[in-house]
Amino acid sequence: MTRTTLAGFIMAAILFVCQAVSAETIKLGTLAPNNSPYYDILRDLGEEWAKISNGSIRLRIYAGGVAGDDPDMVRKMRIGQLDAALVAGSGLYEIAHETKAIQLPMMFRDDDEWDHVRTLIAAKLEKIYAAKGFRVLLWGDGGWVYLFTQKPVVHPDDLKPQRLFVWAGDQDNLQAWKNMGYRAVPLAVNEIHSALHSGLINAYITTPLAALSFQWFGLSKEMTDVKVVPLVGALVITEKKWQAIPVEIRERLVQSSQEAGKRFLLQMRQHSAEAVRVMQQHGLTIHAVPPDVLAEWTKRFRTNYPTIMGKNVPPELVAEVERLRDEYRAAKRAP
Repeated sequence: MTRTTLAGFIMAAILFVCQAVSAETIKLGTLAPNNSPYYDILRDLGEEWAKISNGSIRLRIYAGGVAGDDPDMVRKMRIGQLDAALVAGSGLYEIAHETKAIQLPMMFRDDDEWDHVRTLIAAKLEKIYAAKGFRVLLWGDGGWVYLFTQKPVVHPDDLKPQRLFVWAGDQDNLQAWKNMGYRAVPLAVNEIHSALHSGLINAYITTPLAALSFQWFGLSKEMTDVKVVPLVGALVITEKKWQAIPVEIRERLVQSSQEAGKRFLLQMRQHSAEAVRVMQQHGLTIHAVPPDVLAEWTKRFRTNYPTIMGKNVPPELVAEVERLRDEYRAAKRAP
């Protein structure tokens, strides 16, 4: 072996070792089960990041709730056990209570006005997240949240005899349900299935895709046809981990994440509709709600907005969300 060849091998080995040392493994948690639509998008994003970074960025996904529920994952990000997470609702509240400004029940009527308002308010929320040490890489949603129960519910009073799951740790939301006269039971999301089986709870609100993916609907085959709220979701990473990523590839990672967010929205909505059809084929009954009863649901929820918001959601932020929504509605009505 010549000296030149030997030197070449040594140089290649050094480069290989340096690349391995400099590689950043991003530990990402999600409640999404393996091979679910949510998981598939994250897996594809990890492959895209690996290409952009020439293999120096590796996304390690902890799926199916093995890293805990959404609030647990955020707490683990704060202490460095996780670097990133795809979280919704309660997980985002754990980062910033201000997120509730776009998650108040019966605030939106359809995807169009929800997409419009979320897009316009996103920059303001991202600044709030940044101040708390988190960077939003993509926004999305998990579909509309509906009420699933073991006995039929149409009118708000029909729910009162049943025991309703609420996210553990969200005291404002818990109190709001109690104010409306409901038997709210705070639990972690990974306890829902066993709680339905044991009778600890009889009802919960979630998206159709979650009800199907986690097989909760098998123990609760009644669904109330009221769009309670679109479940906001986001892929977030700690600012500390983000700063460890080479500056020259950050913008491309953001762009790929935003493209993934667009696919996320499109696929989630398609899969949400399909999830309803699949559950109906397996015994799910959907209960229509007359307009006057829908108005009663809206009235009761709106009455409890101050309680849901608590002390940490600025009323002026909620007012801005409502203004953007109302302007959109007015523009749609205009000739």
